[in-house]
Amino acid sequence: MTTRKRVLAVIMGGGRGTRLQPLTAERCKPAVPLAGKYRLVDIPISNCINSEINRMFLLTQFNTASLHRHIRETYHFDAFGGGFVEVLAAEQTEKSVDWYQGTADAVRRNLNHFRVFDHDLVLILSGDQLYKMDFRELIDAHIASGADVTLSAIPVPVSKVEGLGLMKVNDALEIEDFAEKPSDPAVIEGLALSPKIEKRLHAPTIGREKHCLASMGIYLFNRKALTEALDNTMADFGKEVIPSLRGRKKLCAHIFEGYWEDIGTVKAFYEANLALAQPLPPFNFFDPRAPVYTLDRYLPPSKINLCTVDNIVVGDGSILSNGVLTHCVFGLRSFVADGCALEDVVLMGADFYETPDDQAENKRLGRPNIGVGKNCTIRGAIIDKNARVGDGCTLDATGKADGRYAAGAVIVRDGVLVVPRGGIVPPNTVV
Repeated sequence: MTTRKRVLAVIMGGGRGTRLQPLTAERCKPAVPLAGKYRLVDIPISNCINSEINRMFLLTQFNTASLHRHIRETYHFDAFGGGFVEVLAAEQTEKSVDWYQGTADAVRRNLNHFRVFDHDLVLILSGDQLYKMDFRELIDAHIASGADVTLSAIPVPVSKVEGLGLMKVNDALEIEDFAEKPSDPAVIEGLALSPKIEKRLHAPTIGREKHCLASMGIYLFNRKALTEALDNTMADFGKEVIPSLRGRKKLCAHIFEGYWEDIGTVKAFYEANLALAQPLPPFNFFDPRAPVYTLDRYLPPSKINLCTVDNIVVGDGSILSNGVLTHCVFGLRSFVADGCALEDVVLMGADFYETPDDQAENKRLGRPNIGVGKNCTIRGAIIDKNARVGDGCTLDATGKADGRYAAGAVIVRDGVLVVPRGGIVPPNTVV
């Protein structure tokens, strides 16, 4: 067994996801749909598979039913390769009866499960980030440097570091200091990369502003170092455990220069999805060298009837009829009726098709069918799965303060209009 294959990946299943509400009202962050057909958790799992890491643990806690179902139905490895994606949900034990208190606490409570498997390295990943990384490069750099812990870091211009956890490194990329969300310009300047490291970047600074290194929340530990780092009661890796190791363990940074987005807020989720509808999106789902895996659902092809379309992504099994659709992402089984104008909309689709009997029952109850009804105008919105938007609605978050509208049927969060999962917007509603 090679060193590269002696790696265990641990994917954090996310906390309550309060900043992503209402999208996380009934699901955890890694289970949130992405790009018309995927879920966020498919990203770290696919990165692992493409990096020849096939032993993965997924630590879960909040609103986990749909995530567990997705993992169970999607990821099946052959009996001879030893691969798996194993869900480890928070559980009561003789030592603890409460839930995970943070990322480090979650890993600490599952060390006994990891010990069963032969391994030298533990790769800790977030379950709610959008990026494409070959972890073999991170592993090779970790081994070459002789580090106890290696943090993956992304270079960020000094003018855009607000709200990020930064690190100071020397020319050998050894971490010398940390700063959590600094705002003092002098402190930020002191954390800037040296000219020597700037020259190594693919887009080096030439007469422009300097860069700082921001932590991506991706950590590679030697097995022994992880056990020792968690021999305490610290709850969080980024805020507590990693900084506490400075001076006690060799900490190194590995620079990643690709696209990376932390899907932590409604606005971030919305913008990351819509970016995929651009002619040259920043994240490439079409790279045959690094495919993104998800559940094969065997849905029929989508139908687009008499529509004017411009930069849209359409998931399988959708029906879009006689409308104007501009810069939108349509999820699985999306339905848009005649006469609609949608712009900058993420429509997540549905979990099932309604039968003629279902639609007759909807009519009897005065309830719209699933999807978007006739002659609707919608702009700047996320319409979650199984939502029902009646005929003649006008939904536009422009100029609207965050809050609830249309008797709570519509929520504006981070300036984005959201129709929650399974929500009902009555016909002729105007927001």
